[in-house]
Amino acid sequence: MPIKVYRPTSAGRRNSSVLDYSHLTKKRPEKGLTERLPRTAGRNAHGHITSRFRGGGARKLYRVIDFKRNKFDVPGKVAALEYDPNRNADIALVHYADGEKRYILAPRDLKIGATVMSGDRVEPDAGNSMPLSNIPLGLFVHNVELKPGRGGQIARSAGSQCQLQARDGDYAVLVLPSGETRRVHVRCRATIGQVGNLDFQNVRWGKAGRMRHRGRRPHNRGTSMNPVAHPMGGGEGRTGGGRNPCSPWGKPAKGGRTRSRKAASSQYIIRGRKRGKHTQAR
Repeated sequence: MPIKVYRPTSAGRRNSSVLDYSHLTKKRPEKGLTERLPRTAGRNAHGHITSRFRGGGARKLYRVIDFKRNKFDVPGKVAALEYDPNRNADIALVHYADGEKRYILAPRDLKIGATVMSGDRVEPDAGNSMPLSNIPLGLFVHNVELKPGRGGQIARSAGSQCQLQARDGDYAVLVLPSGETRRVHVRCRATIGQVGNLDFQNVRWGKAGRMRHRGRRPHNRGTSMNPVAHPMGGGEGRTGGGRNPCSPWGKPAKGGRTRSRKAASSQYIIRGRKRGKHTQAR
């Protein structure tokens, strides 16, 4: 998907670019596959902010995506490629042979009229889904499950892909987009190919207003706050914070451990995502 740059009629337009959506074939979403989600603005059920700097933004409908791909051995025809305001990847509307319609993540180079299928043994073509036990080694996959039947959780954003390197007993070895090498059970399903819309990472947003439309509020530095609001706040004039970077609650912001020792999935990591760091499987 090419990037479009407009004539710089203002300072914000000069430093911005947009995606060219000429490849999309449908503007209105499928009504039966949309939901209206409540807007939380980063707050939990108690009204406490658990994700800072979120709120506002343009109104949008949620598109129900089929991450489980549990429509087995029923061929589906790609009827449309659509924009999804809830994610940076494009989505594809699939009409199945039994009359059902579903949205899936649109893989790279997926064309209108192509046939996609999910099953135990299908052709390893882009958009088809099958267990890791039957996928040829070396292929790139996306929308990978962490637990069988739960639905895809890995490699779902634009341009993401994992490489299936090996199989060892009941587990397959995957290289994730972060560089992490992880073991995943062979009964977990994955979709062949790379997620489309690769040029999303090259978009220049240009001005703060475009981020507000996306629901991103201004991010304040800790050193610009008062000492009552942040450990790095206070002081006369601009200061370095007086300590190592940390969160408002004192947790290290750079280099500190964030993963719980009791995390069940840690035991399946063969190599961590940090360069040169190895994590032995327990």
